Amino acid sequence: MKKVLTFLGYALVAIGVVVSAGALYIQYAFPNVDAAPALQINKTPALQARGEYLANHVTVCIDCHSTRDFSKFAGPVTPGTEGKGGDRFDHSMGFPGVFYARNITSDRETGIGAWTDGEVYRAITEGVSKDGEPLFPVMPFKSYSQMREQDLHAIITYIRSLAPIKNDIPKPDPDFPMNLILRTMPTKRVASAEPVLDDPVSKGKYLLTIAACSECHTPANKGKPIEGMYLAGGSEFKMPNGAVQRSANLTSDKETGIGSWTEEEFVNRFKQHDSPANTGQTVGPDDFNPIMPWAMYAGMTEEDLKAIYQFLRTVEPKNNRVVKFSPAPGKS
Repeated sequence: MKKVLTFLGYALVAIGVVVSAGALYIQYAFPNVDAAPALQINKTPALQARGEYLANHVTVCIDCHSTRDFSKFAGPVTPGTEGKGGDRFDHSMGFPGVFYARNITSDRETGIGAWTDGEVYRAITEGVSKDGEPLFPVMPFKSYSQMREQDLHAIITYIRSLAPIKNDIPKPDPDFPMNLILRTMPTKRVASAEPVLDDPVSKGKYLLTIAACSECHTPANKGKPIEGMYLAGGSEFKMPNGAVQRSANLTSDKETGIGSWTEEEFVNRFKQHDSPANTGQTVGPDDFNPIMPWAMYAGMTEEDLKAIYQFLRTVEPKNNRVVKFSPAPGKS
């Protein structure tokens, strides 16, 4: 019996050593990405205008990196807070730890004013900060990595133009083992083939990809998209008050998706929010209030919205009926 206990003791020590060595390896060997590229963008007014359009209405960087007023429908951005960061994602929303949207204004102390263009580029496309630390993928850097070089440069140019706002953001605090898993998530960018933007379906696919629509509208299991359920909806988003929102089915299924929608109906679904009157309504704390930033997406051009619609018409239909909202327990 004594020999058995001795053996078990040695075995436990050995396991502990292996686990510790593995944790140390992950801590210091990851993220496994290259150094930030030596990039200096020629920041023209045209490039800045393109970046402003993308960051506010397609990739919606300004959504998470600003203050949203959720006392109003769809949480429009509070004017004057663009880029200041601070949006909190924590356990009450189902996150494995506490994470914050960074300050992306040009403030040199609390924002990214001291970052190089290459460091901003690497953060957007590979999910690594200036100091080499991983960014939680609530920022969809894998989708952003598929952007055209010109569009990446445009967004960086626009971000650089944001007025500096001093807003010191707390450091993220991931739970164990997410603190280790997180380090393995950033990956080296592999440039995608240049999209054919004069073809509506190809353009729609590109816009939908860099808008990261599939991040919310494709259900996942333990962070991995469920095979065969591309854009079928049903992803759950827990609200701090206990309510649950679910993403819509965007496939061409006629019963549970958007297969019966006309192009005009699809465009109008966005454009109806393209005015303060339709995004400024007061919403109660327990009422359904979509986290999707409708006011921002409403700023997309009709041409771009039509292209997205044309691509969605090609997506395989999936019969997946979604209950979009479950109120907090005890509420109706």
